[in-house]
Amino acid sequence: MDITWLGHSSFRIKGKSVTVVTDPYSSSKLGFKFPKIEANIVTVSHDHDDHNQAGQVDGDPKVVKNPGEYEVKGVSIFGIPTYHDNKQGEERGQNTVFVIKIDSIIICHLGDLGHKLTEDQVGQIGNIDILMVPVGGNYTIDAEAAALVVASLEPKVVIPMHYNIPGMAPQLAEKLAPVEDFVKEMGIEPVKDTKYSVMSDKLPTEVQVVVLERRS
Repeated sequence: MDITWLGHSSFRIKGKSVTVVTDPYSSSKLGFKFPKIEANIVTVSHDHDDHNQAGQVDGDPKVVKNPGEYEVKGVSIFGIPTYHDNKQGEERGQNTVFVIKIDSIIICHLGDLGHKLTEDQVGQIGNIDILMVPVGGNYTIDAEAAALVVASLEPKVVIPMHYNIPGMAPQLAEKLAPVEDFVKEMGIEPVKDTKYSVMSDKLPTEVQVVVLERRS
């Protein structure tokens, strides 16, 4: 499996025969262009235009955007209802956490999670291998809360997302912290790369933080 970061909360997860794209975004909203890409499945965590632009993805993908259980082309997807803020959705509404099983690897994409996970939500998510977690704060959990979420879920691999990067639209960038804040909270030297490739029998035995370069 190959994981490529497309920017913000969007990733391409390329399995042996199926490709999943998470939270495709509006280029004008982010300040950089969403890449031309094809997928079989698109997940959308919530209906904001920096996360819900499924029409940007080629290949006539199946779009999954609500809580529930799904089976698409051999990929199991479980959507868990959460909130985009820490006030039960009063400020920014609902958010769906997706647990995706592909090629015997379990990935959890937290979307724009705005609060620490409850014990029940941790139980619903279950055992995972790879966690994609927002860390920039303001619109989502911040670095400190993200580190606590990591501790509660105990993934093998952590990939931060939704943080300030060069080239981002100023009105968004000024409200998001850089990834370094999260790395400091974790206290783990990150692996930095343009792509993360892994097989189910080659996952690390101790937690690993992977900071990916955005694919342009």
